[in-house]
Amino acid sequence: MEFQAVVRARRMVRNFDPERPVDHDTRERILANALRAPSAGFSQGFEFLVCESCDERERFWQAATPEADRPPDSWLDGMRRAPLLVVPLSDRDAYLDRYAEPDKGWTDRDEARWPVPYWYIDTGFAALLMLLTAVDAGLGACFFGIVPERVVPFREAFGVPARLTPIGALTIGYRAPDRRSPSLARGRRPLEGTVHRGRYSPAAASSAPDQS
Repeated sequence: MEFQAVVRARRMVRNFDPERPVDHDTRERILANALRAPSAGFSQGFEFLVCESCDERERFWQAATPEADRPPDSWLDGMRRAPLLVVPLSDRDAYLDRYAEPDKGWTDRDEARWPVPYWYIDTGFAALLMLLTAVDAGLGACFFGIVPERVVPFREAFGVPARLTPIGALTIGYRAPDRRSPSLARGRRPLEGTVHRGRYSPAAASSAPDQS
């Protein structure tokens, strides 16, 4: 698919065809493309937990879903049908260690030196590459968060070490009919409302969203 078409077609899909698995080659392409994400100092502080079997996926949902959401609501019911789950894991220490190396020279490994936590940003880049690759392969995907109180149960269920932080999870599979998110009624913000050319313009920031 042409790149601009991929970008325009991408949206969060929340219902999947449980009878159509993601084939091996497509799954590996999704994961391999995630490794092409940029990272500060080429630290590459991201890893990925993949759940494909029924047992693995059920273990994820049991661990990551708040008790109040069981039994499933319509959103969760559609998400649970996805045949492939990928959890991007961020490794802060990979960045602190990398920038303590001779060519960087921050030997104290002080997290305060970082203006923003790039270990989360770069792992998010990797997640976006997976979302775009899924669209290019004719699949649907959704990125969603793991609520804080379920992170420990998630770690315990899959043996994830404390040094790794799940930034969320992706459901991936063949799209099934789903309802349009009510949030989309807000409209997409136009360039004039988000781009400040040469100087910040409060007037530009107050522009109305595009309802198309």
